[in-house]
Amino acid sequence: MIVIINYGMGNVGSVLNMVQKVGAEVVVSSDPQVIKESDKLILPGVGAFDQGMQNLEELHLRELLQERVIQKKTPILGICLGLQLFTRRSEEGSRAGLGWLAANTLRFQLERSSEPLRTPHMGWNTVRPVREDSLLKGLEKENRFYFVHSYHLACEDATDVIGKTLYGYEFDSVIRRGNIMGTQFHPEKSHRFGMQLLKNFVRDV
Repeated sequence: MIVIINYGMGNVGSVLNMVQKVGAEVVVSSDPQVIKESDKLILPGVGAFDQGMQNLEELHLRELLQERVIQKKTPILGICLGLQLFTRRSEEGSRAGLGWLAANTLRFQLERSSEPLRTPHMGWNTVRPVREDSLLKGLEKENRFYFVHSYHLACEDATDVIGKTLYGYEFDSVIRRGNIMGTQFHPEKSHRFGMQLLKNFVRDV
């Protein structure tokens, strides 16, 4: 069973619908007992980093997720803010993140671009796979995903990065460190490409 963690950050309904479409047994829950019984986890999210961490802590989920993901090696997929919470910290706030990745979450550095850009980075963009991984199976040659974010990951360990995206400069947009996976884009809003990625997560990782 896949559990989509409901911690009050964004509408989880579209994630639920897309995961159901690929044929998975899936529920939305913040109940610790349900999360303990999961085979895989999805941590979606839209909004502010500090609020996301505060919500996880108020729901008493931080320690449980640490146990499930780090000790039990339960596969987890972070989406947008959910992925950013895997890092140590964010320039958006002051709270510590989950710290599962040797990475920080940075604001887009628009001065690095040779062309005028705006934040948030919003709309359709592509992912350049930088190494083979089952999470990106079938998406290596053609892909198109929906993004909406003003912050992005900066991973210190290049082997954690499996996909990059160009918006003024390349940033880390898909990561995997063993059972820990994440996308900066929203697969649930990315039509057949997002469906393929979620199918890969459900069936192949």
